[in-house]
Order: sequence, then C-alpha cells, then structure tokens
Amino acid sequence: MKNIALLSGAAALVFLTGACQNRKDVRTPKYNIVYIMTDDHTAQMMSCYGSPYAETPNLDRIANEGVRFTNSFVANSLSGPSRACMLTGKHSCANKFYDNTTCVFDSSQQTFPKLLQKAGYQTAVIGKWHLESLPSGFDYWEVVPGQGSYYNPDFITQDNDTIQKHGYITNLITDDAIDWMENKRDKDRPFCLLIHHKAIHRNWMADTCNLALYEDKTFPLPDNFYDDYEGRPAAAAQEMSIVKDMDLIYDLKMLRPDKNSILKATYESFLGRMDKAQRAAWDKFYDPIIKDFYKQNLSGKELANWKYQRYMRDYMKTVKSLDDNVGRVLDYLEKNGLLENTLVVYTSDQGFYMGEHGWFDKRFMYEESMHTPLIMRLPKDFTRKGDITELVQNIDYAPTFLELAGAPVPEDIQGESLLPLLKGEKPENWRKALYYHFYEYPAEHMVKRHYGVRTERYKLIHFYNDIDWWELYDLTKDSSEMHNLYGQKEYEPIANELKEELKRLQEQYNDPVRFSPDRDKE
Repeated sequence: MKNIALLSGAAALVFLTGACQNRKDVRTPKYNIVYIMTDDHTAQMMSCYGSPYAETPNLDRIANEGVRFTNSFVANSLSGPSRACMLTGKHSCANKFYDNTTCVFDSSQQTFPKLLQKAGYQTAVIGKWHLESLPSGFDYWEVVPGQGSYYNPDFITQDNDTIQKHGYITNLITDDAIDWMENKRDKDRPFCLLIHHKAIHRNWMADTCNLALYEDKTFPLPDNFYDDYEGRPAAAAQEMSIVKDMDLIYDLKMLRPDKNSILKATYESFLGRMDKAQRAAWDKFYDPIIKDFYKQNLSGKELANWKYQRYMRDYMKTVKSLDDNVGRVLDYLEKNGLLENTLVVYTSDQGFYMGEHGWFDKRFMYEESMHTPLIMRLPKDFTRKGDITELVQNIDYAPTFLELAGAPVPEDIQGESLLPLLKGEKPENWRKALYYHFYEYPAEHMVKRHYGVRTERYKLIHFYNDIDWWELYDLTKDSSEMHNLYGQKEYEPIANELKEELKRLQEQYNDPVRFSPDRDKE
C-alpha cells in the first residue's frame, strides 16, 4: 500500500488515502521534473561525494542546494537493464529486460512517462536510450542509436530519420534539451524531461577543448589494484582488468599504423567521424603521447600504472564536459524562473570501477558498481537539505515522480516513493534490504550471473549458472570487499539470516531464479 503526499504552497499536507485506486480526487501542484542521467559515472569521481580527484562544481551545486543520497543503488548494474528498471519501477525479472545482448525492451508496457502523460504532463527524452526498441510515452524524443558517438553523432528522430549532427555529443544533447524547454513545449503545462548522456561511457573521448586538462595530475593506485581475488573465483574469472583487458588503442588512444588490437578498427571509425579541425586538434594532443609511449616500451607494473593514469585522465576530461553542461541546464532553469518549481535529479545508470580490484567497467554486485550517485535539487516547497542515508534503489524513481505529480502509483510498481524522505520524514517501515540480480553471461567482460541481498551492514552474493559460489561481506569492517566470510562458522547465523531475507525478496519480486535455504544447509 502506498500513500501520497500533496504539497500546497509552502506547506506539505499529507493525505493517507490508501491504495492507488482510491486516489482519483488527489490534487497537487504540477512540479516540473528534469532528470539528468549519465552512463557509467561513479560517485567516487564526483567532488560532492568526496572525490579527491574530480572537481564537479555544477553537480556539487545540485547537492549543496538539495540532497545527496549516500546509500543509492541499482538493481542490475548494466546500462539497458538499469534504464528499464528506472522507467518501469520494476526489477529486471518484472520488466523482462535482463541484459544488453539478448533483450529488446517491450515499449508497450507501463512506464512512468506514460503515466505522467495521463496526468497532464509533457514528456521528452533526449540522448542515450539503449533499449533496442524506439521510445514510447514521450511527446518528444530524439535519441542516439546504440551507444552513440562522441564526435558528430547520429540521432534518431521521431520521424524515424537518422540524422548526423556536428559537434561533441554532450554539448549537442544539452543544446537539444534546452531548445525543447525553450521552443518546443507548451509552457502552460508541467513537463518531465529526461536528459540521457552518453558520457562518461567507454572509450572516454574528451571534447577537444578539454584534451590538455589533468595531464599534470598523478593518481595513486587504489590499495586493491593488484587484488589476487583469493576466495572469490567469480572475481578472478572476469575480463575487465585494466592490466589485461584495457585496449591500448581503443581505450587509451595509442594508435600507430604498425600496431594492432581487437578494437583498433572501431577506434578508427570513431576518428573517421571527426572533421578536419577536430582531427587536427586530436592528433596534435595525442601524437607526442603516442611517440613517447612506444619509445618507453613499458611492461609489468610500469605499464599497468601508465594505463591507469591515462584512463583516469581521459575519464576526468569527459566528466568535465558533462559537469559544464549540467551547469548550462541549471542556468537555463534559473534564468527562466523554472528552478524553484522543478525537481532536478542527477544520477548515473550504475557505478563504475576506477581501478578498484584492478578493474574498469561495472556488472558486479560489489559496491563500486552497485552503488550509484543520486543527488536532487528540490522544489521550493521542500525544505530538506543534506544527506539522506536510507537504502534506495533505481526502481524508486518512477513512484517518486508519479507521487510528486499527483498521479496514481500502480500497485504493480515494485519501487517505493522517495517523497517521504525528501520531506524529511523517517518512515519506520522503510526497507532494510535491497535485492540485486545480474544476468548477462556469457558476454563482454565475462562477469558471471549472480543475485544477492544488501543490508546496511552486510552483503550476501550467490554466483550461479556455471558456478555455485557464495560470498559474504561485512561492509563496516571490509568496505573494499576483499575478504569473503562465507563458510566461516562464526558468520553462519548471519549468512542464514541473509538467505532467508534473500528468499523473501525473491518471492516479493517474483524472481523465478531462486535457491532453497534449507537445501543449501544440507
């Protein structure tokens, strides 16, 4: 049963109306919603989350003027599935978009943009879609095919045309978003705008104006960069190692005619999209680095460190453009008198590894990829500021937006509205555990299938399919998840308790991939 909060003027009036079907007479002010989502932007690369490396003043502005969620997580750490969870408010087992390799999103199913349309909202999505089917439930949309290209990208329009635009993709997506707000919407109606960036996805190609940034920075390797994965065979079997799997040409731009790699042709196709000026600026910057790299002929830990430094610099340069463009959106909203009546949300489709465990990419249920940044600047009627520490998940966005809009929240939505938390309430019955399930195997990076449960202190993971392996972590003592406690006698009561909670969540979400706690004890 879900309740709905109505805001009138500067005061919040709470109506306990029961189930959604009894809320037909509910009325609320029509707040706008601007939802900005990036790809693979991790919290440890945002200064508002304490990053010692990245400076993100415009993202910090959202956090400083609003709220920062410190325990925000995804249900399936992979781009397409994460987006499906966000749109539907349901886990992958319910929305049926399990992975990026075998699934097409059923665009006929219920999504929060469709429900907002019924409530009188204009809806728009601009940028990365990555769900294979075309968008539905939007009055306006313009999306990039697949992953999109950083330079002079293609866009698919509502007329089902594919057009190429000239420029850098983060700028272009923001241009279109601002243009829609300024010129294409009905300004007498509330709106929900989804701004979905390609950045900061692999292969981290920075805008030419930012190429020279951060070259003077040296980044310390994470303490577990040379993780030996003892007691964690699934972690050992991955193919997302900076040392072994990060491509020198595709990822790190060390292109030379006599050098080859599996992804060389793909990288060359990206360069081929550039105009003469863009390519000249690119080559002017990278040519000396390429020459110096091959001259050094690095190997072993020296090569590993070199790859890590280039990765970090490229990633940060891509973040810089993203942060600048978030600032453009905030400035537009403020200049046009929209900021105080708009919920501004910034998040990513999942977290990312910045060398932790020696990795890049995501997928695992470990903290760096399951955890995702989530900051919000609230409308003026909300007074909540600072950190929100409750366990939240990306399935919660849909019911939050619907409740904010005064729209009914269907009972089959699995997420919980964050509105009580945004009002400063401390609900006694707030969830104590989160469910996670990753399905994409075998596939790129070869992360094995697994599901699990995370509480405030503990995490239990079960790797299955071609493996049967359990892992247990005490996050207060081992935040880096280096020491698997499963099977240790003193932790058996905790493991059994977490298995019961895991079974409960699998039944609650009707996930057919289940285990039997009783059988496992045999």
